[in-house]
Amino acid sequence: MTYLYKPRHSGRTSPLRRIRVLAAAAGLAAAAGIGVAALQQSSTPASAAGAQTLTGAESTVTVDGAPAAREQQRDQAVPGAASTPKAGAAKPTAAAQAGAGTTAAATTTAPPSPSAATTTAPPQQKELSYQFAWQENYYFCGPAATRIALTARGIFASQSQVAQHLGTTVNGTNSADDTTRALNSYTGTSFYKSHFITGQTATQADVDQLKASVLNAISHGYAVVANIAGSTVDDAGHGHSYPGGHYLTIVGYRDGGQTVKIADPADAQGAGSYMLSLDKMADWIAQRGYSA
Repeated sequence: MTYLYKPRHSGRTSPLRRIRVLAAAAGLAAAAGIGVAALQQSSTPASAAGAQTLTGAESTVTVDGAPAAREQQRDQAVPGAASTPKAGAAKPTAAAQAGAGTTAAATTTAPPSPSAATTTAPPQQKELSYQFAWQENYYFCGPAATRIALTARGIFASQSQVAQHLGTTVNGTNSADDTTRALNSYTGTSFYKSHFITGQTATQADVDQLKASVLNAISHGYAVVANIAGSTVDDAGHGHSYPGGHYLTIVGYRDGGQTVKIADPADAQGAGSYMLSLDKMADWIAQRGYSA
C-alpha cells in the first residue's frame, strides 16, 4: 500500500515538517503490517475449523440410509486394507469377543469323519414289504421285476410305464444299467448302482460284493433287481431255468445274508417267490449284472 502526500503549500517544505511526515508514514506502514499479520493469524483457525466441519459432515452422509455402508465400501475398495477399528470406534466388549470366537469355532469345525460315526450292523434277517405281480407278457420280465422293487418304496407304476423308462422292446431289457437308471429316476435318488459279474462263474470277491450290496440295500428299504441267465435249484429243491436270460427281484435275506428271498415274476412253480443260497444267486448272475 502506498500513501500519496500532497503539501498544503506549493512552497518548499521545512526539514522539521518533512521529518514529521516521514515518521507518520512509517507509523502507518507498521500499523498496516500488524493488521495484515493479525488478519492472517485469525483466518487460519477459521479455515481449519471449516475443514474439520466439512470432514465431519462427510462422515455422516448416508448411503441408502446406512452410514456404515459407505465406510464399508470405502474399506473394501482398498486392496489389503487393515481390519483395525477406526479412531473413536467403540471397542467390542469381552462378551461380544467371546461370542465372536464361539461363532468362528462353530463355522470352522469339521464334520465328524465316517470312522467316527456310529454304524449299526444290519439285522440277521429282513424281508421288505412289496406288491407282487406276474409279468404281463414274455418280454416284460424287466419291467415286472423293476416294478416289484419300486413297490417296496411305495411307488406303484404300471409295467408299461416302467417299460418306457427301461427302453424295453420285444427283445427284452438290455442290462442292469437300464434298471439302475429307472430305479433312481422313479425314487428320485442316486441310491442304486450297477454291479456286474463278468466271469462264467462268480468269484469269492463277487459273492462278497453281492452280499454287501444285498445287506445294504435291504436294510435301507431298497429291493435289488438282478439280471440272471441259466438254471439253478432253490432251497426247496425246485428248479428254475432261464437260458435266454431273465430279471427277478431280491426282496429279503436271512442267515446274515447267506440266503436271499427272490420275487420271480415268471416262477414256473406258481408261487412267485423262493429262497436261494447267496452262492447260487451269484453264479446265476454271472456274465450279467444287478442294481443295488
